Amino acid sequence: MKRTHERTAVAAVLFLGALAQGARPQQAEAEKAELPKYEKVAGLELRGTLDSVGSDTMNNLMTYWAEGFASYYPEVKVQVEGKGSSTAPPALIEGTAHFGPMSRAMKASEIDEFEQALGYKPTCLRTCLDALAVFVNKDNPIESLSLEQVDAVFSKTRNRGFPEDVTTWGQLGLTGAWASQPISAFGRNSASGTYGFFKETALAKGDYKDTVKEQPGSSAVVQGVAESRGGIGYSGIGYRTSDVRAVPLSTAKGKEAFAADIENVLNEDYPLGRYLYIYVNRAPGKALDPMVREFLKFVYSREGQQVVEKAGYLPLPVDVCRAERELLD
Repeated sequence: MKRTHERTAVAAVLFLGALAQGARPQQAEAEKAELPKYEKVAGLELRGTLDSVGSDTMNNLMTYWAEGFASYYPEVKVQVEGKGSSTAPPALIEGTAHFGPMSRAMKASEIDEFEQALGYKPTCLRTCLDALAVFVNKDNPIESLSLEQVDAVFSKTRNRGFPEDVTTWGQLGLTGAWASQPISAFGRNSASGTYGFFKETALAKGDYKDTVKEQPGSSAVVQGVAESRGGIGYSGIGYRTSDVRAVPLSTAKGKEAFAADIENVLNEDYPLGRYLYIYVNRAPGKALDPMVREFLKFVYSREGQQVVEKAGYLPLPVDVCRAERELLD
């Protein structure tokens, strides 16, 4: 498949299936062992500050990677600011960030702005896989949802064709005391890449309801769902807690629903799988700053992909790790 900076979220998910070729979790574990261990470069002394500006979804990831990298280069500090994926492109253009983590691919308009300002395109690096989860309160007995139902909960346009606006859990099949329980929907603000991915993929580019409670971060979404009996919200799987439950999803009514786990993301069965990215500013023909290069090599090492699991996300297939690592040299 041709590699482009303009890969859409949907194209990214399709690409996962082609790479996985039926991979199972035990195969992914074996593949991870094939990745090189990170080795400190002999004679290379690094010190200074690296700035990361972008995705809130990747805050914990960037922090954990920074902690792991510091064990090799304790004089390198990584400052992480996560206010949403849309803050990454301008920070890279203005030179106020070395890393632009994003939970979605850059839009064509963002790439154009970057290129107009600097004369070349940003470098796009896939770092790991995520299952964007639809969470409900831990006490909610709902067994599964279709994307049509999810759309009717969160969107006022209902582009997926559900016949009615959904405002109570009874409309989704729950009975007893749950039948009249109002749905309280939580989501991200428009600066978030997760907001954009969910809008495009789950809502079929529809418009959010005005009643969706926009939150400044992923943890706030999960907390809102945890504290609301009728709560429902979307967030990266890495923010799951014991107070919420990720609901299995199907692409349409009557089709099989799949849990948000590595097997179903790799096999393309879970409908809201995605890559998480880091963008960097690298001029053509010029080497990356040594601090930036070594940090990214750590991300694609065995240790770096173990950090991905620590943060609750899914490590990359080894083929993808190798392909991204080659871009650093």
